[in-house]
Amino acid sequence: MQKTAESVSLGHPDKTSDYISSYILDRMIEQDKSVKYAVEVMLKDNTVILGGEIKGNVSLDKVNDYVLKALDEVGYSKDYAKIWGKYAIEPEKIKVINLIGQQSAEINQGVEQDGWGDQGVFVGYACQGEENLNRELYLARKLNKALYQKALKSDHLGLDIKTQITLDDNGKIETAIVAVPMLKSEDLTQFVIDTLGETPKNIIINGTGAYTYHSSIADCGITGRKLACDFYSTACPIGGGSPWTKDASKADLTLNLYARKLAKQYLADNDECFVYLSSCIGKAELPSAAVKTIKNGSVSMQNIKINLKPSEMIAELGLNKPVFAALCKNGLI
Repeated sequence: MQKTAESVSLGHPDKTSDYISSYILDRMIEQDKSVKYAVEVMLKDNTVILGGEIKGNVSLDKVNDYVLKALDEVGYSKDYAKIWGKYAIEPEKIKVINLIGQQSAEINQGVEQDGWGDQGVFVGYACQGEENLNRELYLARKLNKALYQKALKSDHLGLDIKTQITLDDNGKIETAIVAVPMLKSEDLTQFVIDTLGETPKNIIINGTGAYTYHSSIADCGITGRKLACDFYSTACPIGGGSPWTKDASKADLTLNLYARKLAKQYLADNDECFVYLSSCIGKAELPSAAVKTIKNGSVSMQNIKINLKPSEMIAELGLNKPVFAALCKNGLI
């Protein structure tokens, strides 16, 4: 059967929103490594809305600076604005609306006892192939990253990029779709072929024929709207919520990362591996943990036991440090 996966760049407004929240979280961790954080971001035109909860020995006095710095790291700098003007977000016009409040004391009570900060279900996936990912997603991401790097160095290609790869029944690339802002036309056909290492049957670049207005000027960005891109596309169920808007105690990043780690360990010589984990707010013990492997169409399932407390798992994964922006930039898996 045909298989399709999509990827979006850090310049896409939803992912820019993810990055702003991750960047602010890193600054909070630098002030208090035990900070509790859950902040959503909405980005429209030149307005940034921050909404959520934070608890810890931290200051938000520089939050406007954090937003501008995050945008600059994405590539939406003053120099970029000079090139694109009204077609993209303009840092000098940014207005930040801060709706961040205090975390619920009831939630914090359970977290302080080394329990998880929320309930949820989480799924990790691994398969044979490059980076143990389904090939359509691997290629969509590879092409997207290459185009994003090209755009960062260009004076006429924009940063708000989407790519999509469809494989045919034999695993060959049937269709490659690219959306990339252009101030002047550039034929990217050969770049797409060279990056993919294969000539797709169909290559579509900017399907409407024109793409100039982009970023939050053309689209409202909201955190957590690109879960299929962040995880495994259609190869695996999505577990948990947005991994980029919460500290590690909330589990949305932590247990998804750990499930992916276990999936790669259990993959061995199987074709695919799925790891299913769940959490309970205020409790350290996971209500469920199971592994499913598939080899030559044969399915095997087993329950497993995980004895790590949240603090131990967080430390093992290095999520007690300001690494969230880097993870958001480079990809969850």
